[in-house]
Amino acid sequence: MTRRILFSLTLIAIFTLSAAAQQSTAPAEKPSAAQTSADSSSPMVDPDRQLEPLQAPPKEGFWGRMNPFARKKYVQRQVAPIRERANELDELTTANARYLKDVDARATAGIQRADEHATVADQHAQDAATRAQAAHESAQQADTKLTAVSQVVDNIDQYQATSQLEIHFGRQSTTLSPKAKDALDQLAEAMKGQRGCLIEVQGFTAGRGNAAVQHSQKLADSVVRYLVINHQIPVYRIYKLGLGNAGGQGNVVQVSLLHNGVGDLQAAQQPASMAQPLPE
Repeated sequence: MTRRILFSLTLIAIFTLSAAAQQSTAPAEKPSAAQTSADSSSPMVDPDRQLEPLQAPPKEGFWGRMNPFARKKYVQRQVAPIRERANELDELTTANARYLKDVDARATAGIQRADEHATVADQHAQDAATRAQAAHESAQQADTKLTAVSQVVDNIDQYQATSQLEIHFGRQSTTLSPKAKDALDQLAEAMKGQRGCLIEVQGFTAGRGNAAVQHSQKLADSVVRYLVINHQIPVYRIYKLGLGNAGGQGNVVQVSLLHNGVGDLQAAQQPASMAQPLPE
């Protein structure tokens, strides 16, 4: 009998100490580090969805919250809040992952659009630079042409002799010799296609007085007649004058091809391969 009483007292003391230890440690239980960080340091979580910390279940029965002889339903009832909190954390993690993925996609799209806009702006800048360069070159060409035109206008009435020849006649003859005709042909050929050109014809004789002037005029007329009839040179481009014996050179006609700046302007406006310089 005494042994049974001692055994019962020992068993009661063991259970009492176990329950007291569980009671003393249970209230100090805190949420894990993962739960604390998930509840308090998640910048992507909606503030309205902040999870409340788990509350310790109230003491139940003689054994408190941990009954060493608890049944399966009791254990499930104790574990259910933890399982629900774990499910909520999983949902928040999934929502944060979707949010981060959406932010990344929008940032990538924004960077791509900005890069496309920058590329288009660079192309426009290059096109503008090309047009500006072309406009600058056109302005330089226009300035060069304007300078050339200004020089031509300033020298429009100034003619320079570019080719000269002499046609000799017999004592009383006014007929052109084959050699004279050949020289006039070369002169007329050089004048073709040229602008700003004039022909100056001056006749001289060895006589005196008015008769000499008239005869020198006839010699100049024979040269002009040949150029107009045989080479269709306009009369307004030929200046003739009978000077009699002013030159003291006998029966001779001096023919000069005169040129002003209009021809130079034409040559400047044409390619070099198209320019036709006058023979010297």
